[in-house]
Parts: sequence; C-alpha cells; structure tokens
Amino acid sequence: MLATLKSQVFIDTLILELTEQPPPRLKAVLMDERGKVCSIFETPVAPSQKVILWEGLNDLPYGVYVLELTYEQREQRLRLVKRV
Repeated sequence: MLATLKSQVFIDTLILELTEQPPPRLKAVLMDERGKVCSIFETPVAPSQKVILWEGLNDLPYGVYVLELTYEQREQRLRLVKRV
C-alpha cells in the first residue's frame, strides 16, 4: 500500500499520507459510486515527501467516492465520503 487517507471523510481537501518509498509521479483519480471520473490529480513526488494535499474538491457533490491511485505498474483503491 502506497498511501492512506488522513480521514476517509472530506469536505474540499484530501490528505494522502505516503506509507512507502514514493514513486517519482503519482496519479490519483476520484470516481463517484457509479464509476464516473469526477477529478484527476497528477503530481511529481519528492523522495522525502510524506504527505500529498489534493485541494479544490469543494465543487463535488456530497456522497461516496472511490479514489484510485496509480503508480508505476501498481494500483490502489480507497473508499471515501464527502460530507458537509
């Protein structure tokens, strides 16, 4: 597992805590329950970086989402909820 969420409930920002040696680039895709892509985030990652902030998610509707992290040849999926 590359990352965990600081909290599985969010309002406008996701905080990803990296749990292993980070890859040089990380791609994150946020999908709703039906699998529709709602937002995509791609960023370079420094070797010593431990936290990634994904801001600007305040326009998404409230509900359940799946976060798919892709790095090198691996994927990780996390379930989360947007609340008030």
